[in-house]
Amino acid sequence: MRKTLVVYLMAMPDSAALAEVAVEAGADIVELGVPFSDPLADGPVIRRAGERSLAAGMRPARCLEVLAEIRARVGVPLIPMTYSSILDAYGWERFDRDARAAGATSLIVADLPVDVRPETRRVQLVAPTSTDERIRLAAGATDGWLYLVTVTGTTGARTELAPTLAPLAERARAATGLPLYAGFGISTPAQARAAAELVDGVVVGSRAVEAAEDGTGELARFVRSLREALDSIPSTV
Repeated sequence: MRKTLVVYLMAMPDSAALAEVAVEAGADIVELGVPFSDPLADGPVIRRAGERSLAAGMRPARCLEVLAEIRARVGVPLIPMTYSSILDAYGWERFDRDARAAGATSLIVADLPVDVRPETRRVQLVAPTSTDERIRLAAGATDGWLYLVTVTGTTGARTELAPTLAPLAERARAATGLPLYAGFGISTPAQARAAAELVDGVVVGSRAVEAAEDGTGELARFVRSLREALDSIPSTV
């Protein structure tokens, strides 16, 4: 079975072209970052990207316009990722409605606990520190797949895959039959392959953002290298 590749891009005026290139290179899902001035879960690369995005005028309404531009170019799932303060200001029901009208297939709210605003359908995150009960609760509430945060800390490249992923994946697998996608700290093809041997797919953020900053050619090269690494895993079906 093909492993899923999720690529994160920060919302910018040129995100539609970048997303199209990423999909052509092998991305199965695109996450679009809606910038926030105090992104607690994000490391320095995505923090800087968020600052550039805000400086470029990428407020939530403009981000949703960009999302619609991406939807016009690609057919894969599109998932805005942001923080609860953004939705507090914009309006939770309004954002959900407007995002889906623009082409979003789900939503990720990085700092929103699973038992808060359960009416907002979204992809749930679990971490190595999550209890088994919390993992079961998240699995029961998540929208389509469960996001496994591989590390305790912020996003960003690491030199090696976190050893905490394997036990987390085992506990999550015991809690649900839904797809498990691992993210945070996955930045190289080798790390993507190692992670995908444990789960059903990977999310690559910081390194994809860096590649996007260097243009469509570099982003395409990087995403293609990830796709090739994932496709090199022997099928279990």
